[in-house]
Amino acid sequence: MKKPQNLSLQEQLLKSGLSNDAKLKQVKAEKRKQTKLERNNGVETIDEVKLSAEQLRQQQVERDRELNRQRKLADEQKALGAQIKQIVEMNRIALDPNGLAYNFTDDNKVKTLYVAEKVREALINGRAGIAKIDSHYEIVPAEVARKVQARDAGSIVVLNEATQDVSAADDPYIEFQIPDDLMW
Repeated sequence: MKKPQNLSLQEQLLKSGLSNDAKLKQVKAEKRKQTKLERNNGVETIDEVKLSAEQLRQQQVERDRELNRQRKLADEQKALGAQIKQIVEMNRIALDPNGLAYNFTDDNKVKTLYVAEKVREALINGRAGIAKIDSHYEIVPAEVARKVQARDAGSIVVLNEATQDVSAADDPYIEFQIPDDLMW
């Protein structure tokens, strides 16, 4: 049985044919020159391999930081979306399929919800709003709509400004009667 030989890396490279004597001598000469320069002049030579490895490590650290920041931002967005969905679903006002049509625009498209007359008036007067959750719409009270709007303005599709009813004393046309048969 043969004993395994402990060969140096240089000897192993020579034996395998990956290196030759000329390259070996050149590397040794370079190494001697560097150590002599360092010793005589106090000059520290820069090891390019170490420098490039350090640069790669720094780039990897930066990439990891950026990825972690993006993941954290995505997690925060997901949590905010879940929070908004929960707020809306807990405070939604029921739709009435046999009620009046309320038309509104979302993304330059006209949408229609059927609601009770009181809810329609609340939407018109700003006492209620419409929130878009996933791909459907929910009607919520104005206070809830403002809370949702503070978290994500894109979730609220309709929230009219609260209108004040014009009092009879301030109405300049109070004296004039509107005919019952007036058609617009």
